[in-house]
This record gives sequence, C-alpha cells and structure tokens, in this order.
Amino acid sequence: MTKRKLHALFWVALLILGLGVALTQGDEEIDPYKEAERQRELFRQTSGGILPGELYAAEGEELFTRKRGPKNASLEACDFGLGPGKLEGAYTRMPRYFADTRKVEDLESRVVSCMVRLQGFKPEEVGRDEVKALVAYVASKSSEMPLQVVPKHPNEITLYNLGKELWYRRAGSRDMNCSICHDTYAGGRVRLSPVRSPRQGLSNEWPAYRFEADKLYTLEDRIAFCYESVGVHPPDFYSEPMIALSVYMLTEATKGKHKFTELPGFTR
Repeated sequence: MTKRKLHALFWVALLILGLGVALTQGDEEIDPYKEAERQRELFRQTSGGILPGELYAAEGEELFTRKRGPKNASLEACDFGLGPGKLEGAYTRMPRYFADTRKVEDLESRVVSCMVRLQGFKPEEVGRDEVKALVAYVASKSSEMPLQVVPKHPNEITLYNLGKELWYRRAGSRDMNCSICHDTYAGGRVRLSPVRSPRQGLSNEWPAYRFEADKLYTLEDRIAFCYESVGVHPPDFYSEPMIALSVYMLTEATKGKHKFTELPGFTR
C-alpha cells in the first residue's frame, strides 16, 4: 500500500472517529480504557487494520535508514545502549547514561544526539516532528517488554533524585505538583482520563497517538501537557529536568514490575 493511500485511509478513519467521539461525550459512565479500545478498533476497521501510531513508526523507520544531513549518513550506527543499531529492547532501559555524550539521555534526547553526531545536523536544525517519528519507530522495538530502568551510574541516581524532587515540588499560581493528581487520586480518573501513580505504571504507554488531540505524544510531550494543564511553564524538550522526571517515573514503574503497552500506543 502506498504512503498516499495510507494517509487517505487515515483521514477517513479520523473523520469516523470524530463522529464516534462526539456521540460518546455526553455519557458520564464511559470506561476510559474500554473507550480507547473501542476507538482503536474503529480505526482498525476503517483504515485497513492500520493505526495512526504505525504510520508515525513507518515514517520513523524511513528517517532512520535514509542517509541525510551534512554527513550524508543514516542513524543505523546510533547506539541506544545495546550497541550500534541494536534496537530490540533498548527503550526498556532508557533513560540511561551514555559515555559518548557523558549525559543521561532519554530516547528523545538520544535521537537528537545521534542526528547531531552522526548526521551532522545542528541542534536547532533537528525538527520536533522528526524526533517524534523516530521515537515511535525505535520504541516499537520494545513493545510489550518489561521496563528495566534501574539507576546505577552516579549520574542516573542524581537525575532520579532530581526527578523525585520535581515530582513533589509545588509551582505556579495554583500551587500544584505532580503528586497532587497522580498520587492522591491514583486509580481514579479526570473526566475520561485515568489517573495513575508512577508505581502503578504511569509512563508505560508512551509514545502514543492521542485520538482526542489527533497527534502523537511522546513521554516528554505528556509531561509538558501536565505542566501546561495546571498553568505552569514546562521544562524545555530534551532538558535535564524533563529527563529527570522520566527517570523517576520509569524507575518507579520498573519497581512496580510493569511493562510497556503496545507501542506506539493508542489512548485518549
């Protein structure tokens, strides 16, 4: 199937999905997980079995293998922690410390590092949409695998502690922090959005296509969305605070013995 046909099917599915969402908005008893599954299957039925996240991953694979940038190179030599080009299960161990950059990097910042180092792009030339597509592709190689984020390197432990501090730090005019929602109301929901704590597996479904927003969200996107929802300016993408929060959440999810859901995911 051509890329043009894939996109045509995608937009037909999106139109039908929009109608389905509109018909369910007034029902206060909708189960969020069942609704997400219903919308997911609706997409599959109307798009030839193709989910939006799979389109992003396919785009990411094309970007990963194509020679690009000033150095005319692909990303196939990028080391995500298991050796150059080895993707199976790599995402389950990230964020992690990388000796070549001397930094703890999550999947998103690692993609940027490799585009800069291997392909010769300047950091400001790296497009956010390209990063998200590449993240979808690499993450798909860890779909439904157990999380294995266990801080051991001193830099990893430092970022875990920073992430924990940020999780509980109150900020903004509403005097909010992450814990007020995700720990206090864990197991409940806000409208149709289920609320989970880090130990309950929060963060194990990203990257995912959010049908309500009609776009792919990475974990960094989801963190930024949470900040913005309570009126606080989020950390910059790929920044140390953003990665620290990811380390904290994924470490706690690992302690809870969780695994990734199907990646790229499909959620509200």
